[in-house]
Amino acid sequence: QVQLMESGGGLVQAGGSLSLSCAASGSIFSFNDMGWYRQAPGKQRELVAAISSGGTRTNYADSVKGRFTISRDNAKNTVYLQMNSLKPEDTAVYYCNAVRAVVAGTSSWGRGTQVTVSS
Repeated sequence: QVQLMESGGGLVQAGGSLSLSCAASGSIFSFNDMGWYRQAPGKQRELVAAISSGGTRTNYADSVKGRFTISRDNAKNTVYLQMNSLKPEDTAVYYCNAVRAVVAGTSSWGRGTQVTVSS
């Protein structure tokens, strides 16, 4: 099972940028499509960006399209999320995970990293 550690969150003003990282343990990282998820207070966790195992395909939620960029480095077992033009509604705890495990309901979650965007 992949273990995950997210980092890079913080407090930023609207319009600012943050870069998140997710370090994964386990040799199967490079075989998994990975996603960044977020959960705001009182809301369900949602998928905001996903990247294929080889890094050639990406998908984004409409709410972040054009502002967020997901990438990965399989040599470092790390997936990244570059977030630009941040909005107060982007405030949430951000998590990464293997998309297949989330869909199958077999995933375990890291602690996440808090992103707070002030207006």
